[in-house]
Amino acid sequence: MTFQEQIQQGIPTILPQPKTYEAEINHAPKRKEILSAEEKKLALRNALRYFEAEHHAELIQEFRQELETYGRIYMYRFRPDYEMRARPINEYPGKCEQAKAIMLMIQNNLDYAVAQHPHELITYGGNGAVFQNWAQYLLTMQYLSEMTEDQTLTMYSGHPMGLFPSHKEAPRVVVTNGMVIPNYSKPDDWEKMNALGVSQYGQMTAGSYMYIGPQGIVHGTTITVLNGFRKIKKSPKGGLFVTSGLGGMSGAQPKAGNIAGCITVCAEVNPKITHIRHSQGWINEVVEDINELVKRVALAKANKETVSIGYLGNIVDVWEKFDQESIHIDLGSDQTSLHNPWAGGYYPVDISFEDANEMMANNPDLFKEKVQETLRRHTAAINKHTAKGTYFFDYGNAFLLEASRAGADIMAENNIDFRYPSYVQDIMGPMCFDFGFGPFRWVCASGKPEDLQKTDDIACAVLEEMAKTAPIEIQQQMQDNIQWIKGAQENKLVVGSQARILYADAEGRMKIAEAFNQAIAKGEIETVVLGRDHHDVSGTDSPYRETSNIYDGSRFTADMAIQNVIGDSFRGATWVSIHNGGGVGWGEVINGGFGMVLDGSKEASKRIESMLFWDVNNGISRRSWARNEGALFAIKRAMESQPLLKVTLPNIVADNLLDF
Repeated sequence: MTFQEQIQQGIPTILPQPKTYEAEINHAPKRKEILSAEEKKLALRNALRYFEAEHHAELIQEFRQELETYGRIYMYRFRPDYEMRARPINEYPGKCEQAKAIMLMIQNNLDYAVAQHPHELITYGGNGAVFQNWAQYLLTMQYLSEMTEDQTLTMYSGHPMGLFPSHKEAPRVVVTNGMVIPNYSKPDDWEKMNALGVSQYGQMTAGSYMYIGPQGIVHGTTITVLNGFRKIKKSPKGGLFVTSGLGGMSGAQPKAGNIAGCITVCAEVNPKITHIRHSQGWINEVVEDINELVKRVALAKANKETVSIGYLGNIVDVWEKFDQESIHIDLGSDQTSLHNPWAGGYYPVDISFEDANEMMANNPDLFKEKVQETLRRHTAAINKHTAKGTYFFDYGNAFLLEASRAGADIMAENNIDFRYPSYVQDIMGPMCFDFGFGPFRWVCASGKPEDLQKTDDIACAVLEEMAKTAPIEIQQQMQDNIQWIKGAQENKLVVGSQARILYADAEGRMKIAEAFNQAIAKGEIETVVLGRDHHDVSGTDSPYRETSNIYDGSRFTADMAIQNVIGDSFRGATWVSIHNGGGVGWGEVINGGFGMVLDGSKEASKRIESMLFWDVNNGISRRSWARNEGALFAIKRAMESQPLLKVTLPNIVADNLLDF
């Protein structure tokens, strides 16, 4: 069968042969035992409902074994034989260009070069899934190949509920992930529902088909590192940035350190992912001996090198050893997946990677105890460095939150706030999000590198023209982004699809998108898919990350994210998504995203103007109501540019009136 025929057949009527388990692939760890005997039977019933009754007797034993062995039913047998990668859009079968673009994005999320655990359909973060099982993937791709512009596909946590009649201007796909009743949003609730096959953790851009590999966070990390050094009034040259995690998103850190121009040490316990990142050029060197690491860093400091070093080992050893050896760390952070601390997101010190995985599956209580012991040691070591002048910030991975839950010395003197800030509080919030700057991104659906180069050039020209008249309040942001896009090609950021990310405000996003649409209309480039990370101005309500610089008491509310995705859906998005979980933990955040296909049409131009303006200014308005100074400036500027926009502004209360 051809690739197109395989897509169109969906779940095959003749069972394929069982697949060999490929040990060389980076697989998800075994999930802990959480289902009762009766619940395991329910999980099997749920899995088998995708298949004709004549196949149940053969499949039930196989699925039962998967559940016992891996803690989940992935349906490995149904993994496609074709190569998993984003193909040029014209290679996909279908009746609708928008649906073909979505198929392209789904396959990009599962590309072996992009996905963290591709055979388990997990893109990044340890549990950020595109689907729960391979039957869902096959059925979804079949639906998309059949979809017309008068239908919308409804996705329930990876399960394609079906194609429903709609209309041309409606979203082609509406995605929800992990949207559970609030009282059932604890980590073990997710473990149980995911094992039953009824809910999944879509992270952010995994479950919304908009992940573009580590590049997706490189730009934001570069901005964070650059501004971290600006904050301590030191040049990145010869400065040392120490962090951990080389998985999906965290793999961006060493590349960002290189672009910023500092020395980066990034620890990772997983050998496979460490060597993958090295082979992809995301880290320059790998060191496995802690004493060798000390020597290498001392040499890099002496020579003021720009170099990224992956340390194959536990980050706690690095912090403790550098303290003993008096190696000064300028910037410190952590980006292990601590939103997922008990299932592979963070590993205990002094235990091998293999033994830790075994403990995680077979003795989860002891594993949790060891993780919390490690968090206390980790924090104690960081505290020693910050006492000597290190600037440490939480990178939004729930490090501070989980450290506090472990009883670490992480609280401020008031015992309410954390000792260290979130990077959003200190850097990204006041400098970027409040002004509307966030991770706008696009994918060239042709798959042609020359199209990506042309879009880079178009975006750069737009920004340079805008910078001529931009107000002083956002000149730094404009110049940082112009510098970024000019260096994008030479930094070799593409993994998987021909994609680019660029921090831009509403005006920048609209002007760049419209310039792309005009170039498509003229035949200069082919179809472009727009999107953004959920980690943005409007898309995410996350009290310890995206909305951590909201100080009016509303940071635990989620009105913004819900309003955002509803507003996007009727203003022109091609697909929309809303998730529970994000990058900080199940039950800790609500986040939403979108995708928009540009085809050179006048209708696409209208969608650009309507949807992108809302998508950004929804968040700025919420931030301005919280009395954030930058957001007040930005929303007033937006109202001047668009007469139909009228936002409720706060009246500021004098501090002396509250002195009682």
